Amino acid sequence: MCFLTNPKHIKGLLLAAKDKRTTIKIHALMIKTNLSTYRNFMGRVIASYASNYDIVSARKLFEELPQRGVDTFNAMIIAYSRKESPFEVLGLYNRMIKDGVKPDSSTFTVALKACVGLMDMEMGEEIWRKAVDFGYENDVFVGSSMLNLYAKCGKMYEATAVFDKMKRKDLVCWSSMINGFAVNRQPCEAVEIYRRMQKEGIEGDEVVIVGLIQACANLGDSRLWLSVHGYAIKRDLDFDVKVQTSLVDMYAKNGHLDLASHVFKKMSHKNVVSWGALISGFAQNGLVGSTLETLVEMQSCGFEPDSVSLMSALLSCAQIGLLKLGKSIHGYILRRFDFDQVLGTAVIDMYSKCGAPSCARAIFDQMESRDLISWNVIIASYGIHGHGKEALSLFLQMIETKQMPDHSTFASLLWALSHSGLVEEGQYWFDLMVSKYKIQPSEKHYACMVDLLARAGRVEEALQLIDSMNTEPGLAVWVALLSGCHNNGKLSVGEMVAKKVLELNPDDSGIHALVSNFFAMKEKWDEVAGVRKTMRNMRIKKVPGYSAVEVNGELHAFIMEDKSHHQFEDILNILKKLDREMRAIRCLPNTELCMV
Repeated sequence: MCFLTNPKHIKGLLLAAKDKRTTIKIHALMIKTNLSTYRNFMGRVIASYASNYDIVSARKLFEELPQRGVDTFNAMIIAYSRKESPFEVLGLYNRMIKDGVKPDSSTFTVALKACVGLMDMEMGEEIWRKAVDFGYENDVFVGSSMLNLYAKCGKMYEATAVFDKMKRKDLVCWSSMINGFAVNRQPCEAVEIYRRMQKEGIEGDEVVIVGLIQACANLGDSRLWLSVHGYAIKRDLDFDVKVQTSLVDMYAKNGHLDLASHVFKKMSHKNVVSWGALISGFAQNGLVGSTLETLVEMQSCGFEPDSVSLMSALLSCAQIGLLKLGKSIHGYILRRFDFDQVLGTAVIDMYSKCGAPSCARAIFDQMESRDLISWNVIIASYGIHGHGKEALSLFLQMIETKQMPDHSTFASLLWALSHSGLVEEGQYWFDLMVSKYKIQPSEKHYACMVDLLARAGRVEEALQLIDSMNTEPGLAVWVALLSGCHNNGKLSVGEMVAKKVLELNPDDSGIHALVSNFFAMKEKWDEVAGVRKTMRNMRIKKVPGYSAVEVNGELHAFIMEDKSHHQFEDILNILKKLDREMRAIRCLPNTELCMV
């Protein structure tokens, strides 16, 4: 019995307890031998109850204690933290402060972790001020928790201020900063922090490498990508699924799909996120076939597509007009997912770009909550189909809901008005965008307005608008004006604009073709020859335009002058018949349709 009443042995028993029943027996023994009067030991009992999944008994014991010290408070706070109950953690922390119990490093660390879970910056800063008052400003655990909170809330300036004041920094502090800058799209700062870490002689681990890879993905520096990848191999870091998935994502985002695929195929273990990273990379780079094939392969390997994979598939359907498949994905989402704003917006975009604006509007009207992106997409949807008045009506509805438009909203609206020839409306809202909503026009807004005026033949006004720009107009602005000059026969202004376009040295074949056609219209054959020579020297080839239509789930593409389609003759006969019928209705001369 003497052995069992020794406080050191009781502590060992509590640590070894693996179930609630054992904890109850030890607690009963402590009561019988008066060890329960030792306040420090009650924290151990509370922790034992909590670790054995009996937080109710732990809290009951906590409330029955006549006095509570930092150990008992911490035991309960840590128990709730492990149970992911941040409100309970912060409630006990506030009670602790109110009762005059001095928190320690563990208290502040766990309380700040709860603030991270709730993204509660205000409470976090209050806790940090209290930690500084109690002398924990240089505590590495408390400091790293505060860094994590600032990073998760996007407050990297404040995080840097705390970081620079810390006298001692462990690997967690460095990784919090690197990952914070990477997540908040400040890749240069992430790389700089990593270099500082190296100078301090601290070697990175897998967490640091993941943050560094994410930063490199946003930098676009291929030498740096390969350097980081090589460094990870050289250090013989554990290439777990998270590191390898980050590499797949980095290469895919920057268009190196061969390297992304190579890393993916070498992965011994893949998860849904790994598949999603590769599928998303294919979709973002316009590789529709690879996107959909990989999605099918993913399912055949026993993985259920997540929202990222499904949005990538919807993007691919939108790119080439696969309406039937898009509808199937829509049905799959409805059966297996909560139809949230993100997925709903992706479905709206798909229907819009697949030529089904009524379906897009129906989905939009059914959405219980709409964010700004949802409104922007549906407004752009009407613009795509030339329904400027409907786009404007939706815009006004959005304003009535107190949703503030942003620069993308106005770009979508102006583009819709441009494609509908609503010049006065476009000018009115362009002016109001600046005067009322305080949004300074960017190049895309100016390009929309120039296109709007130029389409209406008002190229002189468009040129005046360009002259009023505070920044140097880019290629998109000049091309919009040149297109208007070409379509409206404004030869004098168009010649100047065409030369300006060539000065900007575009590498787009379509732009060179537009300039060449303009000079040809003006019968300036020397200039036409010059443009074509430039295209040859730059090895620019005009990619032929094509139309695509889905019939019974099969995509049919039609390229100009291409007669290879197996139903070419049937299609031509139907077109001729339609042409005759339309001419008869309009009483036009019956000239034979020429299809070359």
